[in-house]
Amino acid sequence: MSGKPRFIMCICTGECPGFSKLDLWKLINFIRNELDVEYAIVHPQLCVDDGDRFWRDYLQEGRKDVVYLVGGCDPRMQKRLFGEVFKAKGLEIEKQLVSLDLRNMDTAEAMKRVQEAVNKILGKQ
Repeated sequence: MSGKPRFIMCICTGECPGFSKLDLWKLINFIRNELDVEYAIVHPQLCVDDGDRFWRDYLQEGRKDVVYLVGGCDPRMQKRLFGEVFKAKGLEIEKQLVSLDLRNMDTAEAMKRVQEAVNKILGKQ
């Protein structure tokens, strides 16, 4: 993979108790300002219809050099929910989606987890 990863935070409507200790905006601003990512964006709920429409609009067909780093819920759930659209766009979900479960973490823990993932993607470990 080449280039910087793209970070997408799914905040599960903002009402999920699993994110109650997380300061979303502090996390997003840390990622976009301090980490080596192309950009960081927030989506309220990627697992519903508008989330599916977002992926279909957002993913670039056949663009296999991009890694999408998604903070949110269970990584297995993310792969199951997003797999169809990645396949439809000719992408390889196992190589191009890095799913991070950030539930039940405070902001500092989430920052560390994302930073470790970005460094791993970029080979900076």
